[in-house]
Amino acid sequence: MATPRVQRRLAAILVADVVGYSRMIRASEEATLAALAAIRTEIVEPKFAQFNGRIFKLVGDGVLAEFPSVVDAVRAAAEVQRAVAARAADNPEAPAIAFRIGVNLGDIVIDGDDLQGDGVNLASRLEGLADPGGICISAAVHEQVRDRLDLAFEDLGERSVKNIDRPLRVYRWAGASAVAGVQAAPSAQERPSIAVLPFANMSGDPDQEYFADGMVEDIITGLARIRWLTVIARNSSFAYKGKSPDIRKVGQELAVRYVVEGSVRKAGKTVRITAQLIDAETGGHLWAERFDGPLDDVFDLQDKITAGVVAAIEPSVRQAEIDRAKRKRPENLDAYDLYLRGLEKCYIFTNEGRAAGLAFLEAAIALDPGYVEAHAAAAFCLQQRYLWGGRNAADREASLAHAEAVARERTDDATALALAAFAMSALAGKHEAALVMVERALDRNPSSAVAHNSGALVNMMMGKPEPSRMHAERSLRLSPFDPLRHIPESTIAVAELVAGRNEAGLAHLHRALEANPHFTPALTILAICLVRLGRLEEARATVGRLLGMSPDTRLSTLHERLLFSNSLGIDSIIADMRTAGLPE
Repeated sequence: MATPRVQRRLAAILVADVVGYSRMIRASEEATLAALAAIRTEIVEPKFAQFNGRIFKLVGDGVLAEFPSVVDAVRAAAEVQRAVAARAADNPEAPAIAFRIGVNLGDIVIDGDDLQGDGVNLASRLEGLADPGGICISAAVHEQVRDRLDLAFEDLGERSVKNIDRPLRVYRWAGASAVAGVQAAPSAQERPSIAVLPFANMSGDPDQEYFADGMVEDIITGLARIRWLTVIARNSSFAYKGKSPDIRKVGQELAVRYVVEGSVRKAGKTVRITAQLIDAETGGHLWAERFDGPLDDVFDLQDKITAGVVAAIEPSVRQAEIDRAKRKRPENLDAYDLYLRGLEKCYIFTNEGRAAGLAFLEAAIALDPGYVEAHAAAAFCLQQRYLWGGRNAADREASLAHAEAVARERTDDATALALAAFAMSALAGKHEAALVMVERALDRNPSSAVAHNSGALVNMMMGKPEPSRMHAERSLRLSPFDPLRHIPESTIAVAELVAGRNEAGLAHLHRALEANPHFTPALTILAICLVRLGRLEEARATVGRLLGMSPDTRLSTLHERLLFSNSLGIDSIIADMRTAGLPE
């Protein structure tokens, strides 16, 4: 029998999806469904019809549509994004619906009223790469619209996407900020770029070749989740497979600042993986680690190694970028450089560091008012200064204003979400909203140690020491040398004190203060811990150190200043700190 001929045609496919839909449904199901239905009826359907589009599938919060003209498809996408953004601005009390949209031009398969095929799949993958409120398009679409529409698209280069064999060249329209003429910071040209080379198989076992290649692919995918990194596609980096290239030459050929390389060696039923991060300009090593594990569950081992590598690379690259910014002349600093310098100072946890950090961050925001990462760092810095540097009401208000700026942008940057969530929880008691932001950060980047830190802090503030411990331990496993590791060490210490394991808590506090001697919350908890261990002289000496760093600390302000009081119990805290000599 002859095989029926498959019907195909060329079409522009648009895929739109609501950002954070599952979390919004959990928070307020009826309000979210009503808001989405109104947007579909009042904005999406009329705009698509205006540009001759046809919706051929609705999937929960997703919309798939076809257009006979690729120019009309992109114009419709931009009109929808503008209208949705305007609606959100006019209705701040309504659920904050935002779409990601992908548009592709390709061959589709007709299946009744449905459309399938690679053309649809690629549009879906493009949607996943778009910013909230933004659009991502393929190279074929960009070729058709670049001279026909007044929209500025940024070339993101080639990206590896799930279940697509070849890399996909992607162009991005950032959304309302691009319309207003505000450049996203950092831009593709400014963002640090990285390539992951194939790991060398040192075992001579072909099975390990597949294991190594799969792990590298997962590392590339994990790094692509870090919004401020530009990651070279697999097909480009795998061109070096089986070779021993000069890393500086790789950097020049791929136009990247950083390169990851490694090796896999099997020994019996265990495997050893080494990985290292290299500065492609100098050839210097920035980070190296060795991972050992059993081959009983290859996929589980691969996942653990991937998470460890991705989590370690993020702070290592960030510190390298900070060092790079510090080497630039002051008159040459742009918003990205200023942000990096400010972030480093804010992490010091002294009044002098905070003042210097805020000066850099304010300068960055002046250059780029929509720079969410700078707003988030400022929120974190001001929150710390309010609690431990004078309790100036203006600092509290400014911190919350910066945090709200992050929330309004609906960013997917895990670090920005985590820092803003911490400020909202600590200063406004918006714990549930903060947890939603943490969930969003971890959904975007599960290997974000900073997001797990924020989850640990928010849960501890809510009086939930065990979920707090889970986030803190995950953070330390992912990034044991993170510049903020004093935070998870301190939250684990609190969980130990709550459980009555004071000696165990003491060990974590010593590690926290070794990582950051200026971290006053850890000093406060240390004093409490020493009192409970009967080491009163050491407790009084610790309070002396605390007052030297934060002279206005008093028993009467501990309920607000020490964020862990819901877990430890404020009455118990005050009694212990009175014994340790803290003034009333």
